Amino acid sequence: MSFIKAKLIALLKQVFPASYTELAVFLLFLISYGTLGTYIALHYRIIFDIRIPWDAYFSFDNKAIVMTGGSFERHPLAYYFFNWIREFSLFISGGKMDVTFRLALAWLSNIAISLCVVQIFKYLRNITQLPLKFALLLVLFFGVFSTPIILSFTPENFTYTLLLLSIYNYYAAVKLKKNEKIPGSALVLAGISIGGITITNLAKVFIPVLFEKDLFRSWKKLGNAVFRVVLTTACFVFLYLLRIDFKYENIFSKTNQQYEKFSNVESIPDWDMMLSYFFGGSILFPSFMTTDKHNMKGFDFKGLLMEPYSSVFCYAFVIILLILILWSYLKNFRNRLVQIIAISFLIDIVIHCVMRFGLHTSYIYGGHFVFVYPVLLGWLFYAYRSKPGILSFLTVITGILFVFLLANNLFRMSDFFQFLENYYQ
Repeated sequence: MSFIKAKLIALLKQVFPASYTELAVFLLFLISYGTLGTYIALHYRIIFDIRIPWDAYFSFDNKAIVMTGGSFERHPLAYYFFNWIREFSLFISGGKMDVTFRLALAWLSNIAISLCVVQIFKYLRNITQLPLKFALLLVLFFGVFSTPIILSFTPENFTYTLLLLSIYNYYAAVKLKKNEKIPGSALVLAGISIGGITITNLAKVFIPVLFEKDLFRSWKKLGNAVFRVVLTTACFVFLYLLRIDFKYENIFSKTNQQYEKFSNVESIPDWDMMLSYFFGGSILFPSFMTTDKHNMKGFDFKGLLMEPYSSVFCYAFVIILLILILWSYLKNFRNRLVQIIAISFLIDIVIHCVMRFGLHTSYIYGGHFVFVYPVLLGWLFYAYRSKPGILSFLTVITGILFVFLLANNLFRMSDFFQFLENYYQ
């Protein structure tokens, strides 16, 4: 019992704030995001409207996700997770899908994203070992990304994926820094939770295993790693097949349909979609456009989508940020923790930029990778910790990017509220 108690306490300390500084960071974002989400939930119906299953804003599927967890071929086990989310919210609202129901959904999202910020702060302080002022700068920078802002009140798969990936990457970094292996139980839990919510993220769970100490120098360690990976995969596959009553042929047909649907859009050049949507839209809001939508059952409504960037300053912001990220990767190339983060990011780049899956709306996929930016920036600061001149330069550049990001995203959120005033009161 003492062993289980110790493990439980360690888990709680990792997931939740474990110091006054971490608590302060958590409360800062909880209050900020909470104020935003509470206002939207109380005054507008966009967070959850039983008549609108998908695409009310930025192609999120709020109602469909809350009710079903999403399509089984992409979100195989999300059905069970969102059953808990929905039932808890209904308990709070007394069984009604009303304003209280929306408020409960918004606050669950708020808590998830605020805890995600804490995970990034923990990583920067405990793994990268940045001084407090740099860690705070980077989490504030991350906190005003478009993805955390929107997900802080949006009940979606991406909201909880962002939290789980942040938790797992910090956990894996702690283990590897101590030259310990990822336990089989933790790997299975991560595989089922992270891969269960979005199947393509299952591969990310196995990346840290590849960097365990002396893995390829010992047949015993390699065999143990293979066993843990096979066990995780077997558990995941069994639960996946159980979810669809072992009708595995449906997986291939549905997956092919989804790929064809979301990969054959030629609206704007690929390079512009990559910069404006994948790399940029998940961080820096572009301008918005309204579209006419319907729910296939006779109800018409308005949707909101992002447009490509129209300002050279926005393109410059994204390019400068990407240069910093690439600089960090090259400077820390031999650091296995940096390689883990980079390979995780590469998976999303391949899926969306190379295979073009959902590239035209890739800003919604930010929950799968935006945590990479503050972490890699943190490693860049770490690499020049003994060079005050370069460190000052990086601080100034990041500060300028932060100010521009904050001003831009506040301005664009005013456009978002105007959309709510016009169509979702």
